[in-house]
Amino acid sequence: MPTTEPPDRKTPVRPARRRYDPDRRERIVEACLDVIAAAGVSGTSHRRVAAAAGVPLGSMTYHFDGMDDLLRAAFTRFADDVADEFERRMRAAGSRREAADAVVALITGDVFSTRRELVLVHELYVLAVRDPGYRTVTAAWMNRSHRALERHFDPATARMLDALIEGLTIQRALETGHEEAADVAEAVRRIAMAG
Repeated sequence: MPTTEPPDRKTPVRPARRRYDPDRRERIVEACLDVIAAAGVSGTSHRRVAAAAGVPLGSMTYHFDGMDDLLRAAFTRFADDVADEFERRMRAAGSRREAADAVVALITGDVFSTRRELVLVHELYVLAVRDPGYRTVTAAWMNRSHRALERHFDPATARMLDALIEGLTIQRALETGHEEAADVAEAVRRIAMAG
């Protein structure tokens, strides 16, 4: 029977090298959004997100203080991405009419162009209704939307357009078909050009 010699006490034991992965946190956040879109907030867990991101489960607690911290990071990223696109569209508009056309484009497919995005926005809204702590995310998003619209419209018209965007987004999420672009354009025109 072979004997095992005791380890040489003079040889230092090196700790396991950590794999350099600077994008891991961002990958986790993006995977979290994918899991929310597929399973809802209630079906999102550290284990599911880690598997979707292709990272060890321990990475979750290294990068985030808990599920609340992860959800907040994911929804903040989502809201910021949507607001960035919204602001880009409004900055590019050179006139009130072009701004109205940009709002139509946002509603009919620019910002919420996929089922994933439609589900994510409503998961965020439900979470914010249930947990006031998430209203900071939705409030910051709404403020950015209003400011972007106010580049071309007075504050009251900007709020009405934002409400129209929200309402039509809810309809898109619930209906099996898509609203007609002509109907959306007419609704936007009635609000935007009247103010």
